Amino acid sequence: MDDITSLKVRWIQCFTNKCIEFVDNKTVCYTCGSHICFLNLETKKQSVLQSPGRGIGALTANGKSGTFAFSEEKLSPSIFVYTFREFQLKNELKGAAQLDFTSLTLSEGGPYLGCCSSFPEYTITVWNWETAEPLCTQPQAGQDVISLVFNPLNWLQLCALGTTSLTVWNIEKSDKFHALKPSLIELPAKDGSFVEKLVPPSHTVSNKLPYYGLEMPPTAISGLKGNKAENIVTKLCTKARVTPTAICWTATSELYVGCEEGFLLLVDPESLYASVLFNPTTADAIPELTHGNFQGLTLNKNGLIAVGKESVVHCLQIKGSQIDITHTWQLEGPVITAMYSPDHEILLLSSNTGQIYLLKPTESENFVKVLDVLCGNFVAAHLSHTDMNICVSVRDSGELQLWSADGTTLGSLSLQTEVTSMACCPIAHYAAVGTASGNVLFIDLNMEHQPRLVHQVHLYPTPVDHLAFDQEGHYLLTAASDSHIYVLEAKPSKGFSVIGYTVVPGPILSLSTQCIRDCEQVKVLALCNGQELTVFALPAKNLAGPDCVDRHGCLSAYILKVSRYKVPHPLDSCVLGVSEVFAYCHVKKALQRFQLPQETESPASQQVVQLEPEQEVRGHPMGPASLALSPHQLWLASVGRDGLLCIRETANMEQCIELQSHSWRLGGVRSVSFSADSQTLLTAGFKDGSLMCTDLRLNAAKVNKAAQYSQSLDPFLKKTFKRENLILIDMPEWGQGFHAGTETTEVGGGVDSLDVTEQDESYNSLLSAPPSHPTWLESRREAVIKDDNEQLSETKSNMKNTFKELRDNIQEMMRENENLPDLERLQQKEFNLYTEEQKRLGAMVEQEVNRVRNEVEWEILANCYLCDVLKRECWDSMKVKGKAIKAFYSEHEVKNYPLRERTEKELEDLHRVENIRKLEKAACTQSSLKRNSDTNILKEEEQGKERHEEETPVVTGSFSAQLGYSNPYIYDQFCVHTTEQRINQIILLQDVIYRIKTAFNTDFEAMHRQKVQELNQVRDRNTHVREIMLELDMKEALWEPSLTSSERPERLLAVDHSEIKAKRYLTPEQKKEEERKKSDERNRLTAKDDNDKDRALDDMMEGVLEVKKEDILKMEIPPPAFVLTKPDIQWSEEEKKVYKDYERKTKELCEEKEKYKKLVETEMKKLQASTKEATDRFDETLTKLFEKKVKCEMAIYQEELKITYLVYSILIEDEMRNREQELKLKLEKTLAYKDELVEEVKRHEEQVELFHETYESIVAEDKVLDKEFSKEFFDVPNHVVDILYKLFKRRPRVQKVRTETDNRFSLFTEQRLCGAMAPGALGKMLKAMEELDAPENIPEAISQSVWERFCLVRNTKVESEHKVKVKAFTLAEMQALLQKRRDEVNATQQEIINLSEGVESLHKEKNRYLTDIMVQVLLKQGQVEISTTEPTLDYTDSVHLHRSVVEDLNRIIRRVGDQKLATMVECKDFRKGIIKQQWEHRMLTMQIEDLNSKARDAQMLRLSEEQQDYFNKTDQDSSVSRQVWILEKTVAFQEKTHLQSLQQRTRKIEQLNRQAARKAEKNATVEEELPNMQVTVAERSHIYDGIASEVNQAAREKQRYQEVVQRKNWEEFARAQEEKLAFLRAEVERLRMKNFPSLDQLKYN
Repeated sequence: MDDITSLKVRWIQCFTNKCIEFVDNKTVCYTCGSHICFLNLETKKQSVLQSPGRGIGALTANGKSGTFAFSEEKLSPSIFVYTFREFQLKNELKGAAQLDFTSLTLSEGGPYLGCCSSFPEYTITVWNWETAEPLCTQPQAGQDVISLVFNPLNWLQLCALGTTSLTVWNIEKSDKFHALKPSLIELPAKDGSFVEKLVPPSHTVSNKLPYYGLEMPPTAISGLKGNKAENIVTKLCTKARVTPTAICWTATSELYVGCEEGFLLLVDPESLYASVLFNPTTADAIPELTHGNFQGLTLNKNGLIAVGKESVVHCLQIKGSQIDITHTWQLEGPVITAMYSPDHEILLLSSNTGQIYLLKPTESENFVKVLDVLCGNFVAAHLSHTDMNICVSVRDSGELQLWSADGTTLGSLSLQTEVTSMACCPIAHYAAVGTASGNVLFIDLNMEHQPRLVHQVHLYPTPVDHLAFDQEGHYLLTAASDSHIYVLEAKPSKGFSVIGYTVVPGPILSLSTQCIRDCEQVKVLALCNGQELTVFALPAKNLAGPDCVDRHGCLSAYILKVSRYKVPHPLDSCVLGVSEVFAYCHVKKALQRFQLPQETESPASQQVVQLEPEQEVRGHPMGPASLALSPHQLWLASVGRDGLLCIRETANMEQCIELQSHSWRLGGVRSVSFSADSQTLLTAGFKDGSLMCTDLRLNAAKVNKAAQYSQSLDPFLKKTFKRENLILIDMPEWGQGFHAGTETTEVGGGVDSLDVTEQDESYNSLLSAPPSHPTWLESRREAVIKDDNEQLSETKSNMKNTFKELRDNIQEMMRENENLPDLERLQQKEFNLYTEEQKRLGAMVEQEVNRVRNEVEWEILANCYLCDVLKRECWDSMKVKGKAIKAFYSEHEVKNYPLRERTEKELEDLHRVENIRKLEKAACTQSSLKRNSDTNILKEEEQGKERHEEETPVVTGSFSAQLGYSNPYIYDQFCVHTTEQRINQIILLQDVIYRIKTAFNTDFEAMHRQKVQELNQVRDRNTHVREIMLELDMKEALWEPSLTSSERPERLLAVDHSEIKAKRYLTPEQKKEEERKKSDERNRLTAKDDNDKDRALDDMMEGVLEVKKEDILKMEIPPPAFVLTKPDIQWSEEEKKVYKDYERKTKELCEEKEKYKKLVETEMKKLQASTKEATDRFDETLTKLFEKKVKCEMAIYQEELKITYLVYSILIEDEMRNREQELKLKLEKTLAYKDELVEEVKRHEEQVELFHETYESIVAEDKVLDKEFSKEFFDVPNHVVDILYKLFKRRPRVQKVRTETDNRFSLFTEQRLCGAMAPGALGKMLKAMEELDAPENIPEAISQSVWERFCLVRNTKVESEHKVKVKAFTLAEMQALLQKRRDEVNATQQEIINLSEGVESLHKEKNRYLTDIMVQVLLKQGQVEISTTEPTLDYTDSVHLHRSVVEDLNRIIRRVGDQKLATMVECKDFRKGIIKQQWEHRMLTMQIEDLNSKARDAQMLRLSEEQQDYFNKTDQDSSVSRQVWILEKTVAFQEKTHLQSLQQRTRKIEQLNRQAARKAEKNATVEEELPNMQVTVAERSHIYDGIASEVNQAAREKQRYQEVVQRKNWEEFARAQEEKLAFLRAEVERLRMKNFPSLDQLKYN
């Protein structure tokens, strides 16, 4: 790469609002991909800093110091600290994270930086970035931290804002030791209430045990342990809290906190109390602030600036808990970040949509937009081919933007649709944009501030993936995933018409063009399926006509000259050069160059040719990558997912120049393009939303080589450009003029929003055309079909008529064929004229049938599997299936107990428990025998009775023993103490329940079999009754019961054919089987008809061999024949006898019939009665079974209740065990923490002691400087030394002035440090001392050498004083930290005591709970009065009494109750009197003791003479009156004296006023004479100084000597006076003690 020396970033545009900070009063910085942009808010100029590492992570800045810091994006990232103006790297901080940083912050109080790392360590670290040393670190402290902010007033406070929490970290400092201590702020709930902290219950021993056992904390109940358990339980047991979103430090070191729910909080970090300033859920809430307006906060001189989800900015004034809105600004869109510049002159707002707003309150009250780059990911960006070098970009949301050469936004157009591709035309100032709906839009860019849509065409039903112009602008080629490549006219003069299309094999991954001027061809390269390259050539001119494009729009293969090639490995992208192809292979992560073979005209050229790479170099480590070839074919640019931009020479691809242009974490680079002169590159990020323009720095010798190609094209392109661009400008906007449609334009904030719709006969959709909107190819085909229909309409009509006649003839032939004999009849398929179509349709039908059949079979299979699983789990696994028995004459029903087979584990546990109980009983019996060997028989009988009483249901708590199903090994209820015994008891009780259920099921099965037998007997009787009714010719419905589904549940698992309503589907095999069965049945019936014996028996005797008695009712005596032929008159005697015999026989037969009929009816009634009796008897038996079921249910519930009590006691014991382990674990942790604190306290004590010694030595050295000051100037006169000493003590007063100056520009006061500890305090002091050291401040009597020596000594003293102050401050810090650690040790010791007491109390409660067990006792129900309001069905258990008996009994009960109450009240009053007497006795005793004490005090009291006189006087009233008279006289005298003195002072004031007036006149006269007198005095002083210096010196020495002598005399006099005063004090004390009386002390026995 000799031609290109380096890559230089010209500009970059991106704004994601991820982080924006002030770096000085007028400049802000924010991240742009892998760069940091610095924007001057006044000049709007931009500067860029590229990351020294890979990408930009977190960013922060300090505007006061002009520093900024950021982290890189890689494994084990570093933090870089820079200064702004010089972009000088101050330091690199390493080792604080493994993956990434979530937040950074810089302190205003010194060179301190706070950072929070991400997964896995989540560490908060505070650095000294000047020395690159970590001061303190806290791991696993920032799991949800999204922002860190130092307190501007105190760098020792750091606020961490989390996604759901707020924590203030206090940095404890002791000399070089630093430690982070958290203080978690308790936030209110979402309804504004404050949630009480979860406090574990205390375990104080009480006299009464709670019914449900001890109350345990949730951690003990859940069984969780450790800190995470407490956090989980706290989250589950408390309300949802508000979510903090913004924080702001106040001037009083408090915090304003904005919440997502619309709350505004004020937090005090010292007391950790959060108060609610604004609650949006209250009725009196300000309406303007109720919609989440606290997403961003910043402090203002007049209050608080708040921004939120709405497009409104509020300035709030907060006084106490009262909030007022003082000012409101309306913006174009919502903003989420607000901040002030360091000098508080500029208010900056930023949004997520790419806007930055600026407000200078001192100059204007309106916001100004300083940046508007929109937001979203770029799809493509290209440099236009105009001289202005304008950049065109489009985002995936449809925002098309134009940028100037310096990166300024010129204009934009919102297309209101999803965009997938873009390309710029070289011969006209427009861009082609491909959309996700398959449209290609043509955008006119001549009006830069307002681009417009001039044309669109719908080509694909899928997104348009690729757009490409050839270098000379002949054609526009498009490609998508449907393998179609369309060729469009690129010239506006031809209306952007579609020329045609061609189809390539497979989806198109890349599309590239190359215009060859010599051959007047445009070659096109398409990458298909990754391994196939398709190259075809288009003529540069005359690509039209039927020879080139057919009627459907398909380009002719003869014109295209298609060549196909195959590569060994799949490719991601490729570009076409001159007879060569450059490609990127992600499989091998390499760039490859392929040489295309020369074109031939032979047919073999249409075959697929295998290509091998001629050169292969290492490419991007993270793919896939995209390639771009420079217009002059000499440079190849590649970009990938790693964010690198690589430039290579096409002749030698080994060397390359790299630039980290975009962030690899956000997908790297999406597209790259060259400018027309090949000297500028434009890259667009994949997901970072950044657009970067890069210049190629060329060698001076070859600077014009890159521009030669573009200059060679200029004559042709400029001429074409001028002609076509005029036509483009004149084209109407889409939707106007000759285009049908409508246009809707929305203008907001300088951005044009265009929403284009089309109309034919009805209103169609937007740019994103629906599937019903036809593409160009579909429209072309419809037009071809329409033309064909118009041309061939008559032919088609004739063919239809012919087909109709033919169909009628065939149908007539088929009807005739049906009437022909079988031998002459043709099959139906022989009439088919189009068998292939019929086969095809049949195959389609069969395929659809198979598909439906498969779906049904799969559904049936799934249902069968589900049925099998349910049957296996709920039916087959049951040892006893659930069923019921219903009564015959009621709805009464008794169910059995469904039982599963007991598992081997259950049986093994049962045998184990029984064996244990056998051993325990044996041991208990043996011990009882030894203990009772000496007892008599009577006691044994009594014990036997007691034992029998103990085994009653009242004591055992269950009826199971009465039912005979008890287990002999069950524990006594009063003996179950341990957990093992309880578990064994549960197993035994479960066995009892199983026995009860098994025994009942046995009785149930017997009853069920009985019902089946009864049903069979009823069925047999009904059969007999039905025969009788048939004989009697009776038609009555018989009652015939049967088993229901609940009594025979297995019937539910089988499906009967009668249940299926649909017609059954039979397979061909099943149909054959059915036909075979029917044939066999017909054969059997035919054989039966051929049996002569059976037919003869049926004909002669109706199929029976003898006449039964039951057939008597069918017998009839035929009358004689003459009865029917002759009248009775003509009968003969013989005939009359015959008739009489006939009548007799008929009468006898009738009597026989009547007799038989009565007999049969009687038998039928007996059968019905027996049926009724048997079923009634069964119902009674079923009722008894039901009663037994009730008793079994009672016993089972009683046993289950006991099991429930036992399980609950086990759970309580387990909870107590968990609680005990939890307390012990806390105790161990607390003890370990105390040991650590003790060790730390010892270490701090040693450090404080050593530092205190150092401090004392420094103080001593400082004092030595004071003492040795005179020795330093031993050669200087004393009076000069005195002057120097006064100057030596003098210090400049610069701190206060500096503070006042700074406070004018900041809302925050100085740091909470003394002047000596402030940053740069010594330097400021020395700088101020330089002013005092200036030569003009030298006194007259001091020489220059002495002054210089004095300045050195004074500076040394200043440095020493500063050192002493620093050491003193450090010592105070160390002592404060030591005291804090001691307090923590004491608090930890108290916590240890509390935990120990808690463990001990828990032990007592646990032991008490284990001994005070709960037992179940059965009690009989007492006698109650039967309610008369509700009907009682059964009165068997009731006793009928007269009402008077009950009333008398109630009256007696009330009387006896009243007597008992009166007795109890009397006893209570008597006891109350006793207690009252005891209290009075105790009170009198205490009064006696009090009086005795007062008597002793009175005897021991010392009295003065006045007090003695007062007590000795008898007439106290006269004495008091005399004193009052004396006091009144004294007051009158004082008032008189006061008036006299007042008059005297008034006269004196008047006299002094007159004197003051006279003095003022004299002063005026003296002031007039003062200048002359000053001149005279100055002259005389010079004369006196020159003449009398020696005399003055001697006089001063003499005066000094006299002063020394006088001072000595005064000291001796003071000493003598002190001795005299001491003697007088002793004498006074002796006399005072002498005057006091002496009282004897009383002695008491």
